[in-house]
Amino acid sequence: MTKDNHSLTTEFILMGFTDNPNLKSFLFVVFSAIYLVTMVGNLGLVALIYMERRLHTPMYIFLGNLALMDSLCSCAVTPKMLENFFSEESRMSLYECMAQFYFLCLAETTDCFLLAAMAYDRYVAICRPLQYHTLMSKKLCIQLTTGTYIGGNLHPMVEVGLLLRLAFCGSHQINHFFCDVLPLYRLSCVDPYINELMLFILARSILIFTIAIVLISYFYILFTIFTMKSKKGRGKALSTCASHFLSVSIFYGSLLFLYARSSTVNEEDKDIPVAIFYTLVVPLLNPFVYTLRNKESNLFQRENHAKIYFKSKCSGIHQE
Repeated sequence: MTKDNHSLTTEFILMGFTDNPNLKSFLFVVFSAIYLVTMVGNLGLVALIYMERRLHTPMYIFLGNLALMDSLCSCAVTPKMLENFFSEESRMSLYECMAQFYFLCLAETTDCFLLAAMAYDRYVAICRPLQYHTLMSKKLCIQLTTGTYIGGNLHPMVEVGLLLRLAFCGSHQINHFFCDVLPLYRLSCVDPYINELMLFILARSILIFTIAIVLISYFYILFTIFTMKSKKGRGKALSTCASHFLSVSIFYGSLLFLYARSSTVNEEDKDIPVAIFYTLVVPLLNPFVYTLRNKESNLFQRENHAKIYFKSKCSGIHQE
């Protein structure tokens, strides 16, 4: 095949969800409401954490950055999707596709690292409360946050860079509501094996590394919780961890299913429902889940610090 034939396709048409006008109008209203609530919830949370000095703690710093990345994820996908509901031809150039995927991948990868950092923060707060300010110092918090953004940028840089080696010819219709790499691989007239392999390796490595941190942290958290004598404290801590773990499970589960399964290219019918979860539903839910449960977590942490401090004081009195 000649180079001219390879360069025939320079733009793509996003097929979206449906061709039914009535269903399009309904979906437009639903997704517009989701987008509005997501942006208000996440950006409002970022603004609140920035303005309130008492919230400048590691837990809320991680939470604020998570909310910022959720906003970026929603901004990367939803505006173009809403525009395409009433556009006759939902066209995107190759470079627009690359840009959209870059920012989406940046948000999702950074979220993975932030969730792992938050799990470690909860481990220190619940399992080693007296050493919390030493183990989770301001310096370490800044280093972890910086590391999440560095890792978050490296992954999409590699994936977008590898897209440049592909050429697209023939069909230019993407059976998706945003420009993801998996549908692009299906349209390539160059063998995307290297791209698939790198996506598989990078995605699975990031997921395994961050999930391992989350699971190890929660193992020690649950062990500490179940050794508590107070049923009230155990219930509060368990409730907080259960909600956090549920949100983490939905996020990681959808990404693991979509990007780290063994057959990456030939299951496009399963892509859209899973993509809705991690691009629309998770960013919508996170502000509510984490803000509500962090109140209980802060209360539990303060109570735990007070009890340990009281016990240490009593022990010192007895020794005297």
